[in-house]
Amino acid sequence: MKIRVLAAAVFGVMLSAGGTQAQSAVNGRVVLVLPFENRSGNASLNWVGDSFPDTLDRRLNSAGFLTISHDDRRFALEHLGLPSDFRPTRATTIRIAQQLDCNYVVIGSFNTSGQRILIQSQVLSVNELKLSTAVEDSADLNRLYDAENAIAWKVARQIDSHLNVAEGTFLAASGAVPLPAFEDYIRGTNSSSPADQIARLKDAIRLVPNYPDALLALGKQQYAAQDYGAAAATLAKVPQDNPMALEAGFYLGLSNFNSNNYAAAYSAFSFVASRLPLPEVLNNQGVSLARQGKDAVEELTKASTADPNDEDYHYNLAISLYRRGDTADALKQADAALKLKPNDNEAGSLRARLSIAPAGSKLPANDPNFSPVERIRRTYSEASFRQAAFQLNQMREVRLAMLPPAQRANEYNAIAQQYVSEGLLPQAEAMYQSALEADSANPASHVGLGTIREKSGDAEDARKEAEASLHLKPNVPAYLLLARLEIAAKNIPAAVGFVNKATNLEPHNPDAIALRMSLQQARPADQPQPTNP
Repeated sequence: MKIRVLAAAVFGVMLSAGGTQAQSAVNGRVVLVLPFENRSGNASLNWVGDSFPDTLDRRLNSAGFLTISHDDRRFALEHLGLPSDFRPTRATTIRIAQQLDCNYVVIGSFNTSGQRILIQSQVLSVNELKLSTAVEDSADLNRLYDAENAIAWKVARQIDSHLNVAEGTFLAASGAVPLPAFEDYIRGTNSSSPADQIARLKDAIRLVPNYPDALLALGKQQYAAQDYGAAAATLAKVPQDNPMALEAGFYLGLSNFNSNNYAAAYSAFSFVASRLPLPEVLNNQGVSLARQGKDAVEELTKASTADPNDEDYHYNLAISLYRRGDTADALKQADAALKLKPNDNEAGSLRARLSIAPAGSKLPANDPNFSPVERIRRTYSEASFRQAAFQLNQMREVRLAMLPPAQRANEYNAIAQQYVSEGLLPQAEAMYQSALEADSANPASHVGLGTIREKSGDAEDARKEAEASLHLKPNVPAYLLLARLEIAAKNIPAAVGFVNKATNLEPHNPDAIALRMSLQQARPADQPQPTNP
C-alpha cells in the first residue's frame, strides 16, 4: 500500500490559478537522494555516505528540482518497516521511490585511496525503470564538499540534459565549510540520540559560528527538547536572506510562543508569511496576535480561506469573531468546524454558547467556566513548504510566458538580481538564461550573466557577456564588470579606462564612484589616476 499520507503531507499543497501546469511540472521533477554506500571498509567514514543527500538535495533544489528531505525520507523508511540507516537493494529502491511518487532516485557509493575519495553515482528513472550510466568524480578528502558539488552537477545533467546552469556556477555555489564542522553537522543530524545530536551540532557551530544548516538543526533539536529560550536564541542567528530562513522563522515563532513572548512570535510568523503565506503560518500569526489581546480576525480569515478543510482554522476564527462581537459569523465558523470534526468537544461547547449568545455580544474576558483560546499549529513540513515555493515558481513561469519578450526578460532579470543578493548563484544564472531565451538583445541579461561568470571564476565568459551587453547598449554595470576583470588581471590602466567610461555615462553612480576611489587608493602615485568626468 502506498504511503498516501506522506504524499499528501509532502506534496498536498493547495494550487491556485495556473496550478494544473505547476503540478504537472512538479510531478516530473521529484528526486529522492539516498545515502551513498561506504565501500572503503572504514566504518568511521559512514557519515560521508550520509552527507551526500544533504549536499545533493541543496544543489538539485537550486537547479529547479524538488527533492525529498532527510526527515521525510526517514518517515518513509519507518512506514515501510525499515531502519533509518537501511541501505536498499535496487528492487527496494524502486519500491521506496514508488511509495513516495518520485520520478528519479539518486544512488551511489564511495571509496578511498589514501587521502582521496572516489565517488560513483547513478540515476534511476522510476517511470522508465531505467538506470543511467555511472558518473564519477574524485578529490582530496578534505575537499569532500567540492567533490559532492561536482557529482551533483553531473547528476543534474543526467536528469535534465538541457539544464541551463553552468558547471562553474554549481561549483562556486556557497555553502562549503571546513570538513570537521561538516562532519559534526552530518553526524548530528543523523544521530538517533537527541543528546548526541545537540552536542554534535554545538561542536559544528563552535567551529563555524555562522553555519546556517547547523544553526537550524540545533534550534529544532532545542525546541524538541523544550529548551525554548535556547532554541529562540539559536534560530534567530539564521540570516533572513538564507534559504533556510523560512523554516527557522517558523520554529523561532513557536519557540517565542512557548516562552509567552507573543509579540516576538508574531514578528517571526509575519516574516515567514511575507515570503510564503501558507495557512499554518497565517494561523499562527493570528493566534500570536490574539494572545496579545488584539483582533486576529484578518489573519485567521486568511488561514481558513486558504485551507477550508482544516477544523482548527474555523474554530480559531469563530473565537476571534466572538471576541469582536460578531456572533452570527462566529456561529457559522463553529458550525463549519463541527462539520469537519463532529466529536470536537471544545468546538461543541463554543457552538452551544454562541447559539444562546445575544447578537453583538462579546466573549467574556474573565469567565472561569468558559475561556476558549485559539489553537497554535505546531507542525511544520519542510517539504510542503518547499513544494509550495516550487509551485509558486512554476505558476510564475506560466504567468511570465504570457508577457511580451522584452517585459518577460526584465522580470527574469529582477528575479535573478534578488537571487544574487541572497548568494543563490545557480538560481540566478537560470533566471538570466531564461531572460536571454526570451530576449537575446537584453543588455542587462548579458551583464547579469557575466557577473555570475565573474563570481564563479570564469573570467573569459564574463568578459564576453560584458562585451555583448555593451555592443547592445553602453551601460555602467558592463563597464564596471570589465573594470573588475582588469583589476583581477592586474591591468590597472585598462581598469581605469573602463571606470572612466562608466562615470562619463553616470557621474553620480555610487558603484562607479566607489571603484574609482578604490583604484585611487590602491595605485602608486606615479601611475595615472582615474579622472573625474
